[in-house]
Amino acid sequence: MSRRVVVTGLGFATCLGRDAATVLGALRELRHGIVLHEPFDDPSVPVSLAAPVPGFRTDSPDAEDWTFPENLSFRLDQLRALSPNALYATYALRQAIAAAGLEAEAVAHPRTGLFTASAGSAMLTHHHIDRMKRVGPSRCSPLGIVASIAGTLNFNLVPALGIQGASAGFISACASSGHALGYAFDEIALGRQDCMLVVGAEDFTPETILPFASMRVLTLSRDPDTASRPFDRGRDGFVGTGGSVAMVLEEESVARARGAEIYAGFSGWGQSTDGTHMAIAHPEGAGLARAMESALAAAAVAPDQVDYVNAHATSTPMGDASECRALKRVFGTGGKRPAVSSTKALTGHALSLSSIMEAAFSVLALHHRFVPGAAHLVDPDPEAAGLFLPRESLDEAPHFVVSNSSGFGGANVVMVFARHS
Repeated sequence: MSRRVVVTGLGFATCLGRDAATVLGALRELRHGIVLHEPFDDPSVPVSLAAPVPGFRTDSPDAEDWTFPENLSFRLDQLRALSPNALYATYALRQAIAAAGLEAEAVAHPRTGLFTASAGSAMLTHHHIDRMKRVGPSRCSPLGIVASIAGTLNFNLVPALGIQGASAGFISACASSGHALGYAFDEIALGRQDCMLVVGAEDFTPETILPFASMRVLTLSRDPDTASRPFDRGRDGFVGTGGSVAMVLEEESVARARGAEIYAGFSGWGQSTDGTHMAIAHPEGAGLARAMESALAAAAVAPDQVDYVNAHATSTPMGDASECRALKRVFGTGGKRPAVSSTKALTGHALSLSSIMEAAFSVLALHHRFVPGAAHLVDPDPEAAGLFLPRESLDEAPHFVVSNSSGFGGANVVMVFARHS
């Protein structure tokens, strides 16, 4: 694959902020977006914390009741077709397109495609099915399907942007948006497209977050400042979040020809599947280790060239331990080792959005020449012995960054990004 892929645009609707500058400051200073979440203040709800997106309120099934930033506007028919995650995605994608300096005719071009990742809207799916059962299908919204099922991002964004190139949605749980980015990379590297818009998004509603309580993987902590602590011996589960992150990928010569700012190079990616359990990572991290090895080989980057790993680590006891073993298998415990942190300490876990969110954080680290620290880490798990887990952000310019993601079904996606001089 001789065509080089670069990142030229980023867009954010996250608990850390709604623009790159705000998100960058939070990453540098290790400021989290986790709060005591009022809708969880119920004796029947065992968890207390979540990480909302500032400026958005989408807990009603009626989109006309939502609140969102004033610079986002829709026709009424467009608004009624949206899910909360599609609202976030629209905001982030418009921002990424503007950051990349793409004109409307470049977006609505046969050489530009759109890949998305989302689990759909559990809240709206439940709402529309419940209404159908109560009053019959003839009295249901004709846009109920479009606004709720997993393809809702494509259904809304493709016509809104006039997309004519490749379009698809990806569903592989918490690796979903990593797969979207990886296959978007391939579209460009193989010469099928010159530009790919990629966006991941998740609802921020109880219906998206609380089902994980029955799996015993949500933290029971009531302290927003310490609850999400990947790799710490005292971790007890993750904090739920939602929102959206978007990224613009382009073939390097195309980006240069139009004078685009290049944030980072996308050097390659790899994937694997554990093949062992529907919801629990391989105990030795074997699948994730293979994905890292595959990604590094595809990028032609040696393990000792990697300066930083943005780990998948969600702050769950078993998952973090598995990733520690995978990291030590690939990078060793002596000699030159990459710094490792999980930015989920700041954001909580964004489910299918997490891959692209952490990839975008990795791109910001490369572009602005720093390494995010391992926030909230006080007492490292013995399994992390031999890993370099800096407690504070480092003012060191990384050259190569690895971003890890893993999901249900044992899906693993690893991406390699490079500083672009």
